[in-house]
Amino acid sequence: MEFLSNSDSPAGSNSNGSGGGGGPVRLVTVAAAASSSSGEGAGAGASSSSSSSSPSPSRYESQKRRDWNTFGQYLRNHRPPLLLSHCSSAHVLEFLRYLDQFGKTKIHAYACPFFGRPTPAPAPCTCPLRQAWGSLDSLIGRLRAAYDENIGNPETNPFAARAVRLYLREVRELQSRARGISYEKKKRKKHHPPPPPPPAAA
Repeated sequence: MEFLSNSDSPAGSNSNGSGGGGGPVRLVTVAAAASSSSGEGAGAGASSSSSSSSPSPSRYESQKRRDWNTFGQYLRNHRPPLLLSHCSSAHVLEFLRYLDQFGKTKIHAYACPFFGRPTPAPAPCTCPLRQAWGSLDSLIGRLRAAYDENIGNPETNPFAARAVRLYLREVRELQSRARGISYEKKKRKKHHPPPPPPPAAA
């Protein structure tokens, strides 16, 4: 997830997705700044040859690294700035609510005539845009894994805190009712192996 906000935007609660903190925060994530200068300098050839020998990271690993850098930048731009070692589940919830201002998913209020309708609204309404639950759930999963890899102490992982899980559950239930969409996972049918063939007659 890459986000860009200006200093005038309040640090409220917003997020990005389409189905599937403290004071004002200025958050700018530049994902490919280093790659833009890969052809500069005499060492470009050497770097390209060395990079070709090492496998490129998967899409998941690249996204996880961007999310981790984005959260670190959010902490640095927080007012007052926050250290990762002092980050708690409350700061994670602040971050998730902050992301809602970048949301693209319409969440209809109960009084809205389009509440609970899974089809797109045929007319505009004043209901807010929010981050989709699926986007937030995936984001927390990547940040939880990145914390374990970079910090190495799962017991203090704020992304795995009970408060974060409860928040995501509330978002899922609210959006499920508002959008008329079920987020329940379908149970897979168990496939039983065929019985062995009968022994051949002597």
